[in-house]
Amino acid sequence: MSTAPEVRDRDTLATLLDRFGLERVHAAVAAATLLGLAARLYDLGGRVAHWDEARVAYWILDYSRTGNYEYDAIIHGPFYHHVNGALFGFVGSSDFSIRLVVALLGGLFPLVALLFRGRLRDLEVAALAVLLAVTPTILYYTRFMRGDPIVAMGMFAAFAFLVRAVDTGHTRHVHAAAVAVALAFTAKENALVYLITWVGATALLLDHRLLAVAFRAKGDRLDVVGTHVRRTVGVLRRYWTTFALAAVEFLVVIVYFYAPRAGSRDGPGLRKSFRDPGTFVEMFPAVVEAATVGAGEELWTTWVSGGHRGHAYLPYLGSFSKTLAYGAAGLCLLAIVGFLADRYSDGGPSDLVSFAFYWGFVSVLGYPIITDITAPWATLHAVVPLAIPAAVGARVVLDWGLRAAASDRTLRAAVAAVVLLAVVGQLAVVGALAVYADDQSQDNELVQYAQPADDFSPVMDRLAATAPDHEGSDLVLYGDFFVAGTGGTGPREPACAKWFNALPIPWYSAAADAETDCAVNETDLRATVASERPPVVVGRPANESELRRSLDGYVVQTYRLRVYASETLFFVREDRAGGLPGRWEPVGDG
Repeated sequence: MSTAPEVRDRDTLATLLDRFGLERVHAAVAAATLLGLAARLYDLGGRVAHWDEARVAYWILDYSRTGNYEYDAIIHGPFYHHVNGALFGFVGSSDFSIRLVVALLGGLFPLVALLFRGRLRDLEVAALAVLLAVTPTILYYTRFMRGDPIVAMGMFAAFAFLVRAVDTGHTRHVHAAAVAVALAFTAKENALVYLITWVGATALLLDHRLLAVAFRAKGDRLDVVGTHVRRTVGVLRRYWTTFALAAVEFLVVIVYFYAPRAGSRDGPGLRKSFRDPGTFVEMFPAVVEAATVGAGEELWTTWVSGGHRGHAYLPYLGSFSKTLAYGAAGLCLLAIVGFLADRYSDGGPSDLVSFAFYWGFVSVLGYPIITDITAPWATLHAVVPLAIPAAVGARVVLDWGLRAAASDRTLRAAVAAVVLLAVVGQLAVVGALAVYADDQSQDNELVQYAQPADDFSPVMDRLAATAPDHEGSDLVLYGDFFVAGTGGTGPREPACAKWFNALPIPWYSAAADAETDCAVNETDLRATVASERPPVVVGRPANESELRRSLDGYVVQTYRLRVYASETLFFVREDRAGGLPGRWEPVGDG
């Protein structure tokens, strides 16, 4: 029985919500959103940058400093270049700032659940918001600067806006969907896969109608198809101006993001084309062509005809499934329950739940085919749509348990309680471990190989603090693994480095504006140390003997640049190493 204070608290909440025209479901979704924001912003910069984060962050920093940008499909879409490039001017460049935008969008993501109020019950809407806020897979990768979470959130939001447009008839939701789809395309090219998946799911919904006709033995299946075709044509005719404007909005966003910039170099650039009417007439068509046709050709050459294809399917499916189970087992269990309960309900399967389940299930089967590496972030594209049937499943299990408890069916109530506790436990335990405690661990299935396994950020922070007052090289790379040669002229700094092997170090040295150099042999290293006394020297264990011989007066500690088999020696000048955490070993003249 409720106590008087509890009743008063509920009445106060109801009065407050009524004052703003809101309901309890709004309060529940708002609470999930606040939880999601807090979970994403907490210690956001605490994890060392992943290889991929560092690679893209370096080019964002380069763009923010030079004003030069041209689409390169190998690093995917330009979303972060423009958004983070602008953000760096306000909050600086750091592991926190590169992830801030995706974390804020991820924290606000549960609000999308409210767009499904015409199709889901209030409890299901609230459950959907909670799942979007705390499911470990979604939480981990909305604290990670990759295009995949932007694509997943953008396309899911676009779908929700389209559903809301159908339910309400308000065309503004179509425009919102067009912008959301466009933003997803600016983050990563696999947004196109979503459109293909939606076509397939729509075809399966039509098949629902055809099966219903077959089972009832009433009506003609061709009539069913004809009815839906005529209805679709009628909608297109009635709202053609809305769809035309939405297409223009999509194109404007695409051109703005994909258009080349030429802040300090020759060639066409978006801002440059607006300098005067003459320049606009001459240059703007070339800018639009580069942002559309040129970007399409670049995408095709890199990802379709460029060799990023071909691998055994089953190992990739196994890796995908293992990651899916680790990061979203509870959500997947609820999704199956929700799909089956909805499919065999008295009213028959609902379009929303069936569509979302087909969308998620096909993504499970399809992404192991189209991904070029075993990438745990790919599971996002299945987990997000499966959250809809999972929300229905959560409501079904809760209702079943409450009805069983009310009728003294202890066993049924206990089963329902166990299922819900298992789901909540999986979300909480895996979330705490995978997202925070072991976010760089080899045992964490959400961690991809190119994530550094050790936290060497204190050394990079010390480099950033030391570089402004130090003359000469601030960081020196040594050994065949890191060094390509001297006098390089490559587009990346340091040009002398085997840059991809060294990542994420070049991101940190660039963000610190530190002078980075290479030593090609022991003689070169000794000369550099004698003349410039670099605060930090980095090498591999294979070169440990010559490093130790050359770095008298330094201390050394080993960190792993990848999840495993990547031990790297960080030497820090002894007079600059005070207060660094860990076990630092003094280096003597050997």
